[in-house]
Amino acid sequence: MSPHPTTIPALVRTRVRAAVRRPARLTLEERAGRALVLRLVSLLLQYPDSELASARTELTTVVEALPATPGAEHLARFTNWFAAQEPEALERHYVEMFDLRRKSSLYLTYYLHGDTRRRGMALLTLNQRYRAAGWDTDGGELPDHLPVVLEFAALAGPGGGEAPLRQHRRGLELIHRALTDAGSPYGHVLAALLTLLPPPTEADRAAVAQLVAEGPPNEEVGLDPYGTYGEGEFAPPGTFVPPMPAPPTHVPPASTSRREGPR
Repeated sequence: MSPHPTTIPALVRTRVRAAVRRPARLTLEERAGRALVLRLVSLLLQYPDSELASARTELTTVVEALPATPGAEHLARFTNWFAAQEPEALERHYVEMFDLRRKSSLYLTYYLHGDTRRRGMALLTLNQRYRAAGWDTDGGELPDHLPVVLEFAALAGPGGGEAPLRQHRRGLELIHRALTDAGSPYGHVLAALLTLLPPPTEADRAAVAQLVAEGPPNEEVGLDPYGTYGEGEFAPPGTFVPPMPAPPTHVPPASTSRREGPR
């Protein structure tokens, strides 16, 4: 049932709902601050390689200088933990949280479309959005990888730039819940991001609960042009999975033939 009286014209109701969902008109300073938070979240959600690990002190300083907000508090809690860990421990924790757990994967279209043909189309749509805005990714990650989506949001601004984040809000909620349930400090990074988005609706909460219970949709089809691997899993960028060998049409006697595997 609509929260607005039925006497209000449909056009007015639509505009009221749209105004609730999008950020209020921001000053240039506010836009810059919002973009900085998005870039920080993007950086902190990337694999903690040696370059990122060596920048931990600088990142902590930048976070400490942010204006006092709930999002900044969440980021400060994370960077305090981040700065205190050994690099190898950070790498292990990241892999465990984001590479080995489906419910906290950073590939957003998975939560909305699962392993279905619709996911391939969603990836193409994201690429087209980036190109239409004049932004060309380096191709190192899929277009729905959360750090990539965050960088686009920071560059393109609160309107169209943040639209993919709003579209995938339910997936972000699920990632946050999974990280929090696992006791991972990365839950604070997702919490900081969620403070920038409109509050979840009852429909959002119900959809997240369904995702937790049932998982995303699934069908055994390819996701061309991106492809699948294993049991319908979506292949991370750079992953090579050798094809299954075709059965031989003729097997010569062992005494006259020798087969060697790849060296």
